[in-house]
Amino acid sequence: MADSSFDVVSKVDRMEADNAVNQARKEVAQRYDFKNVGASIEWSGERILLKANSEERVKAVLDVLESKFVKRGISLKSLEVGEPYASGKEFRLEVSLKQGIDQDLGKEINKLIREQAPRSVKSQIQGDEVRVSSKSRDDLQATIALLKKADLDADLQFVNLR
Repeated sequence: MADSSFDVVSKVDRMEADNAVNQARKEVAQRYDFKNVGASIEWSGERILLKANSEERVKAVLDVLESKFVKRGISLKSLEVGEPYASGKEFRLEVSLKQGIDQDLGKEINKLIREQAPRSVKSQIQGDEVRVSSKSRDDLQATIALLKKADLDADLQFVNLR
């Protein structure tokens, strides 16, 4: 019998993120407390750029953006939020989307699987994902449950279960 396997990935659907940004942009444009403060949200390459005339306002814009991401089903663990910084007369805040599993997180996932998963489960890092394999599908299901329970600083998805 061949080994069963699945991949652990961390990806954000770009269309869902785009929809969340557009919804947040509309809400910021319509809300009374954001009138005349220069509040805006826009894509700047692969980052989302938030602008307002004070540090508190730019953090309020971030709250609106985060609420839209949650409503669209995107975990806040997928967002990497920078610190507000002054740029001329306005404050800016850059938010980027975490894509893929970096080497440190991959090693942490491997270590967790080695220590706590059933013995038949093997894992290896393949680029920006982790391949987990075992002869027993039940062991793979237990490993998925273990990884969901673990407090890792990334939004994990489990794909290609075969």
